[in-house]
Amino acid sequence: MRLQITRSTNAECFYVVRSVYENKKRTNVVVEKLGNLNDVKLRAGDQDPYEWAKVYVEELNRIEKEGLERTVTAEYNPNKTLESDKRTLFDGGYLFPQRIYHELGLNKICRRIEKYKFEYDLDNILSRLVYGRILYPTSKLGTMEYSKRLIEQPRFELHQIYRALEVLAKDSDFVQSELYKNSLKISKRNDKILYYDCTNYFFEIEEEDELRKYGNSKEHRPSPIVQMGLFLDGDGIPLAFSITPGNTNEQATLKPLEKKIIKDFSNSSFVVCTDAGLSSTVNRRFNDIAGRAFITTQSIKKMKGHLKDWALAKDGWRLPGHKDKYDLNSVLTDEALFEQYKDKAFFKERWINEDGLEQRIIVTFSIKYMLYQREIRNRQLARARKMIASPASVSRVRATDPKRFVKEVRAANDGDLAEKKSYILDEDRYLDECKYDGFYAVATNLEDDAESIVRINSGRWEIEESFRIMKSEFSARPVFLSRADRITAHFLTCFLALTVYRYLEKKIGGRYSCIGILNTLKSMQFAHLRGKGYIPVYTKTEITDKLHNVFGFRTDSEIVTSKMMKKILRGTQN
Repeated sequence: MRLQITRSTNAECFYVVRSVYENKKRTNVVVEKLGNLNDVKLRAGDQDPYEWAKVYVEELNRIEKEGLERTVTAEYNPNKTLESDKRTLFDGGYLFPQRIYHELGLNKICRRIEKYKFEYDLDNILSRLVYGRILYPTSKLGTMEYSKRLIEQPRFELHQIYRALEVLAKDSDFVQSELYKNSLKISKRNDKILYYDCTNYFFEIEEEDELRKYGNSKEHRPSPIVQMGLFLDGDGIPLAFSITPGNTNEQATLKPLEKKIIKDFSNSSFVVCTDAGLSSTVNRRFNDIAGRAFITTQSIKKMKGHLKDWALAKDGWRLPGHKDKYDLNSVLTDEALFEQYKDKAFFKERWINEDGLEQRIIVTFSIKYMLYQREIRNRQLARARKMIASPASVSRVRATDPKRFVKEVRAANDGDLAEKKSYILDEDRYLDECKYDGFYAVATNLEDDAESIVRINSGRWEIEESFRIMKSEFSARPVFLSRADRITAHFLTCFLALTVYRYLEKKIGGRYSCIGILNTLKSMQFAHLRGKGYIPVYTKTEITDKLHNVFGFRTDSEIVTSKMMKKILRGTQN
């Protein structure tokens, strides 16, 4: 800062000014107006006004050099209009994901890839793609525009984003393996338990290509899809992913990705936990060797007859930690016992050897789960009755649809074919489904106690939640891309965004909802005062306090001076 005195015919005005750079051009901004000569004389007292003004500026520089802060004053002129195309409002919520991004060393990974000497800054592009996916999910053009709203402006052009996507797709496996290695430096990974699941994303096109293929859409869309396989560790942190053509059998996606983890992550001993749709005999055998194990949900309906009879039999049930055996008929018919064991989970288990694979079947029964399933089914039954009253609405869609309880009847009373269709409730199907209420089964090759096995399996909700976040909050689709490599890179940025978000979520204690966290980050905007700093224009909440306390910097003072903001920016990039 320095003293500037402007002189006219009749007056002298004293200003404290600072040189700043905007768009690589140097300009002066007024830090403080001291007033005219008479004003300064009043403040100087017996001192020479010019010497007083010099000493005042020197003191301001000393305070700033020593890291002390002072009250910032700003003047506004109601007769002065805003500059055209001059942004004054900036988003700052990205600073928290930025700290995680750099802690995970994604910037260093980019530098290792940049050995090919690109004409653009890969790290600057990737980081904005990640922040944008978390806070402002949109097209790549939209991400470019979003980047201009950040305190730190982008250093790339739109066409360079697409070039970068091609590079990222080529080095996707390298990025994942290096990310895993870097993550071990900031915290211990619970990588002895791995959760795997598969989902797909549809594209609003008609013609297939090498990646986008017609397949079994989980959203029942008649459109080409791509498959995404995802591994999470035992704490719900993303570990690895793959993108395969939409016509790939999802059971066949597990082994290749698991082999990549074994090879690239040097991790060969773990338990793989999946749902029933991915638990083929081939996959179970693959995880029955070399120190690996499996835990998978097991459909009771698809068990062989003798196993199904055993699983549903009412005798031979135990409670965790107890040797006594219970008969479910007694528990369900005795009112006192019903209430006593309402919140308990019974289990039974046995080892079987089928198709050359020795595995253990654990079946659980919960009254609470039984009541929940019956409530859901009774609601569906009520909807089915309404459908019967309006036959035009009846058409079978899927196994969980209420329409499954509607049965078509064509035969007349005399045995002749009826001219018109009629509908009735399929009571046999309803009663058959009721048999399975409250029952749940898993299969494993582990010898751990049943309670531990069931508890590990229950952690699968995290991977389902991760897919939900990517599809909803992160808007992983529509993709707005057509080339296979760029599509793969798009999902890589979604994977990285999910990883960064999960670490942020756990860093602040895992007690806040995803919507709450994201809305808070999105709201953290700052009004820029040229040459002075940034004024927070967001609401201070419990979540903002938690973010500031955990991350070690604050943006919630009445004004964040330019010097303070520079320090924050440096801190989030170390």
